[in-house]
Amino acid sequence: MTEDTQARIGQIVRDNDVLLFMKGTPLFPQCGFSSRAVAILQHLGVEFGSIDVLQDQAIRQGIKQYSDWPTIPQLYVKGEFVGGSDIMMEMFETGELAQLFEAKGVVSAS
Repeated sequence: MTEDTQARIGQIVRDNDVLLFMKGTPLFPQCGFSSRAVAILQHLGVEFGSIDVLQDQAIRQGIKQYSDWPTIPQLYVKGEFVGGSDIMMEMFETGELAQLFEAKGVVSAS
């Protein structure tokens, strides 16, 4: 993967307080894991950006190297990699995800 792709991903991550790299869009997720990730974020009421990795092969491969995480979706909060949908689900169920958003100063959309 090129340094250019890494730089692009880094910039996108820095430009969004909460960012979800996913398959599809929040309105039309293209896999169950992406759908679950979107549902969690929407339930918590946080505004988030999303990148559809199906639209850009360089990003789709590059994000896996960027985070050293093999699967998509991937959640970033204030530039920090949080995890995929399983980790999001566990953190959501224990209340850790809401605490993380609060600690990072991410305000809910509601």
